[in-house]
Amino acid sequence: MQPHYAHLERVINTYSPLSQQAWDAYLGCCKARTVVKGETLYSLGEKPNSFAFVHTGLFRAFVRGENGDEFNKNFFSEGRFPGSMSSLLTDENSDLEVQALEDSEIIEINHQQYRDALFKFPDLMIFHIHYLEAHWLIEKEPREISLLQLEATERYLHFLHKFELILHRLPQFHIASYLGITPTQLSRIKKKIK
Repeated sequence: MQPHYAHLERVINTYSPLSQQAWDAYLGCCKARTVVKGETLYSLGEKPNSFAFVHTGLFRAFVRGENGDEFNKNFFSEGRFPGSMSSLLTDENSDLEVQALEDSEIIEINHQQYRDALFKFPDLMIFHIHYLEAHWLIEKEPREISLLQLEATERYLHFLHKFELILHRLPQFHIASYLGITPTQLSRIKKKIK
């Protein structure tokens, strides 16, 4: 088995193991490919037809304000699944863009084929539920609350904890954008907590 797919299988198994039939159906949705640094994986304003699994590399999902400013919504490193999931589910144009921050190796997953497989294989559905619970509910809600309730320094401390393993790979201006502050404010915060 290619390393991309062995990695995908290991990650899936940490949430819930799949039967051989479900795994074969999942593989039928997949295609491995390379993405270069700076390349847009999914474009703002377009309808995607897939999402991805990151074998190696790093991505950001971001939105643009009315004046063109970019606001990072999330970062996806190895073992994560970037995509414009709301757009895939509603079949509407995407409100966010997904861009490679590093040269990356991914598995692109056809969304419609994946959805069809979900409803045929209960074990694939169980994996899907566990992944959504972990990353779209348990992980997402605290960030939304922190943006509303916490001061910038506290948000930064939470960020350090959440993204500790990839912190050294993220440019400071992307971190500031994620926190909703300017790079200058981030520099002040870092000096203050040293």
